[in-house]
Amino acid sequence: MERAGVGVLRLPPLPGRAFAPPEPAEVRSTMAHVNHIEIAAVEEALDEAALRQRACTELLRQRAIELGLLAADDPAPREGALSEAASQAIEALIARELAGPEPDETACLRHYEANARHYAQGERVQVRHILFAVTPGVDVSLLRQRAEGHLIQLRASDVAAFDEAAKMLSNCPSGAEGGRLGWLTANDCAPEFAKELFGRSEIGVLPQLLHSRFGLHIAAIDAREPGRLPAFEQVREAVAQRMRQLHQISALRQYLQTLAADARLEGVELQQASSPLVQ
Repeated sequence: MERAGVGVLRLPPLPGRAFAPPEPAEVRSTMAHVNHIEIAAVEEALDEAALRQRACTELLRQRAIELGLLAADDPAPREGALSEAASQAIEALIARELAGPEPDETACLRHYEANARHYAQGERVQVRHILFAVTPGVDVSLLRQRAEGHLIQLRASDVAAFDEAAKMLSNCPSGAEGGRLGWLTANDCAPEFAKELFGRSEIGVLPQLLHSRFGLHIAAIDAREPGRLPAFEQVREAVAQRMRQLHQISALRQYLQTLAADARLEGVELQQASSPLVQ
């Protein structure tokens, strides 16, 4: 079950600060292109992360065409939407170009022992959060700046200040109760949210914003209940799959850096290949 509030929080403004609605999205002054293919029009309001994601996707689409995995007349994405054929070709490209060695038993056991928290089962956390929802037309960069400003304040404040902020600012129904979500397991919330909450040791207001499909979150952990660590034999395949994923993430970053170095990019910077696509 996915908690409705885990991703859509409604926070009240902090004392002395009136809550302001998001400013209109900022429009770029130039179009963005990858090898002369437009990836974003001037009128599209995209933040840098979304623009980098489109650029990375287009680099992979063009590489798939170059290798004969996709027809040369495949239509360029419109507003970031790939054709079904392009999506399948990119998957085939990644499987072909980024295949790595199968992790052996020794490597898997070493990873399991070093990341025991990640494989614990039944872990619970007691969470409060404040959601800054990303909605159409919102300037995500400004929204992030606003959320980060509140995060800095709340890290130096007490529980009462967090409660008040949640009531004033959060776009989640839980804001009425100070952002309290109660005790959660990993299955209670969106995977991208759970990834940042479980298998860790932090208590208190987390030092960074959490990102989910709903928006940006300020999260606080009030308590943790550790889960049970299953025997290595029980999670051997999960460990191997995790190691494959980590290899692919690293390999994809390097692959994108290579493609970007050989490409003509206009209106987008890809000096960091750690785009949402890679993540």
